[in-house]
Amino acid sequence: MDLKSPLPRFQQRRQIGREGGHSQERELLEIIIGLISSTVIAWFAHRRGALSASGAWAAILVGTMTFGFGEWTWGLVLIAFFALSTLLSRYRQVDKRELAEKFAKGARRDMGQVLANGGLGAFIALLYFFYPRSPLLAAFLGSMATVNADTWATEVGVLSRDPPRLITTGRRVPPGTSGGMTALGTTASALGALVMGVLAYVLMYVEAVLSGDIALQLSWIVPITLFSGFLGSLFDSLLGATVQGIFYCAKCEVDTEKELHGCGLRTSHVRGWRWLNNDMVNFFSSLWGALVAIALWGVIATR
Repeated sequence: MDLKSPLPRFQQRRQIGREGGHSQERELLEIIIGLISSTVIAWFAHRRGALSASGAWAAILVGTMTFGFGEWTWGLVLIAFFALSTLLSRYRQVDKRELAEKFAKGARRDMGQVLANGGLGAFIALLYFFYPRSPLLAAFLGSMATVNADTWATEVGVLSRDPPRLITTGRRVPPGTSGGMTALGTTASALGALVMGVLAYVLMYVEAVLSGDIALQLSWIVPITLFSGFLGSLFDSLLGATVQGIFYCAKCEVDTEKELHGCGLRTSHVRGWRWLNNDMVNFFSSLWGALVAIALWGVIATR
């Protein structure tokens, strides 16, 4: 594939149809399918306790935009992230219960968490609808790989038997500390990014074959998704160790991301920017992953 071309050939054909006015019905159908699919998944997730009511509404919005304005492959990548992250959050919940009070939110995702993790991807899908270019595809995959890598790092890393070390200084910190890293969590982060890359490649390979295209043009997907997702996850840890708002509960004598601790006591602000909560950190990290993916795509495209 000539990466200097704006799109793979099967995507170029879709754009030609759009410009010729022949695909409006198809695009409307994709939006409707996205709305129906997102509603069904959000309703089921809400019933299972994976989403709050506000999280379900946000999931419908994010899912509809991603399915309707991106490609069907984009929507499946989003679903895979949600499904895998939900399963990991429920894995060995008893072992994670002691650390739950350190985190701002639990496994039941609300609107803020949904928008922080999937909002940027949905916005990129909207941009792609009007300006379909491969760098935007790379940005979408970079953002999704970042949030997946960060989720895997957190959910698996807290189970490490070795104490985490702060990313900035390397000193040992208590498990669950923002910015703390373990070998297990770091490995899980890289694996989470890799899974997103492999999944995206397989899905787009299938789309290319069904469209009569070749898959060699997609060879950049796995390495770019892997590196951008992993670097985005490291950026998340860096923000957590430096500028994320951290509070202290005098009653429980623990640091936490919550302004109101689970014990009912209002905490005191000890470091970082008070407004920069975990949702904002996740959003900025996904943005960083998207920008890294665009930069890597630019390097490969100019070779």
